[in-house]
Amino acid sequence: MKAYNQMSREELLALKKELELKYEDVKGKGLKLDMSRGKPAKAQLDISNGMMDVLSSDSDMVCEAGVDCRNYGVLEGIPEARKLLADMSEVPEKNILIYGNSSLSIMFDTVARSMTKGVMGCTPWAKLDNVKFLCPVPGYDRHFAVTEYFGIEMVNVPMLPTGPDMDIVEKLVAEDESVKGIWCVPKYQNPMGISFSDETVKRFANLKPAAKDFRIFWDNAYSIHHLYDEPENQDVILELLTECEKAGNPDMVYKFISTSKVSFPGSGIAALAASEANLEEAKNYMFYQTIGHDKLNQLRHVRFFKDIDGMRQHMKKHAAIMRPKFEAVIEVLERELSGLQIGSWIKPKGGYFISFDALEGCAKAIVAKAKEAGLVMTGAGATYPYRNDPKDSNIRIAPSFPTPEELSVAADIFVLSVKLVSIDKILNEK
Repeated sequence: MKAYNQMSREELLALKKELELKYEDVKGKGLKLDMSRGKPAKAQLDISNGMMDVLSSDSDMVCEAGVDCRNYGVLEGIPEARKLLADMSEVPEKNILIYGNSSLSIMFDTVARSMTKGVMGCTPWAKLDNVKFLCPVPGYDRHFAVTEYFGIEMVNVPMLPTGPDMDIVEKLVAEDESVKGIWCVPKYQNPMGISFSDETVKRFANLKPAAKDFRIFWDNAYSIHHLYDEPENQDVILELLTECEKAGNPDMVYKFISTSKVSFPGSGIAALAASEANLEEAKNYMFYQTIGHDKLNQLRHVRFFKDIDGMRQHMKKHAAIMRPKFEAVIEVLERELSGLQIGSWIKPKGGYFISFDALEGCAKAIVAKAKEAGLVMTGAGATYPYRNDPKDSNIRIAPSFPTPEELSVAADIFVLSVKLVSIDKILNEK
């Protein structure tokens, strides 16, 4: 297929006319498709329905610690739930603190605590003139929303195929005491789908921050969210807390985990994995916040999954639903756009997203074009702090929610929009 930038003006105009006819035909169908958020599909939710039956009015509600889960107590989470999420996080049980149903809530709480009370005796961030967070881009919009809410300055760090550009991270962390944290999704990263290399993880563990209260916010949201069952087709990353301990920096990382995309979004269980010193500080804060989180939900999860092997078997069912959707989108991208030099993408082995990079200055126009034809996508710029993609090129594709039939149509609308917007850009430059 001939690259668009190698076509003559006449060839491009003829192609544009042909594509516009197809676009008007699609637009006339009045479609309403949504590829905007990484929501699990109904079929994925259905495979967890059995969890609703593991507890009933006749069930024994007492956990391993001998506590009645219907009552107050066990602030740090019931032992069997701590064990399950410790195994999911690849850390010892002593390094796990169970919260409520959302890891995002833990992240928000952690930033709020740092703002108001400080970190391990350091000055509360709210009392400092300037607080900065490093933000690997493209990245997760909800992370950026948390730091923006608290008025924390966000600094872009480019993502590489191996993870964040660690030369930049190391320099900024070492030289600037106002840099207090960095957001990371280390496995099947949102939205690129890449996983951090061993070297990247080790460089994180060996950071030498100017700020004593610098923390790595390590969101391991997709730790067991593989698309393929074969080990050779699954990404494996080093466990950061262990690496930090080896490097003499045991307190430098907050690791977040949840079952939101394992069981039920908004009704899962979530945990903070960190050093015992970090957990003690978090528990002191939690003491004033709650008398205890939902232990019945913790018990329900443990009795449904039983152990980490049960959870992994459950995730194979998720993969069987997700894999054809990802492959369908990738197939359309490769068939329709390969060789045209108007976009690039990565085929992920897990996670929830496909990251697409259009020609510079085209992302917003592509998303608008797709919407006009009946396809809603994540807003262009969402994968950057302040919703400002300097190149206006990154688009996050979320294949999970639509049905396979809807996805096929949605992918066709997307590539059609990419082609039309790209042709306009090239024509304007000729």
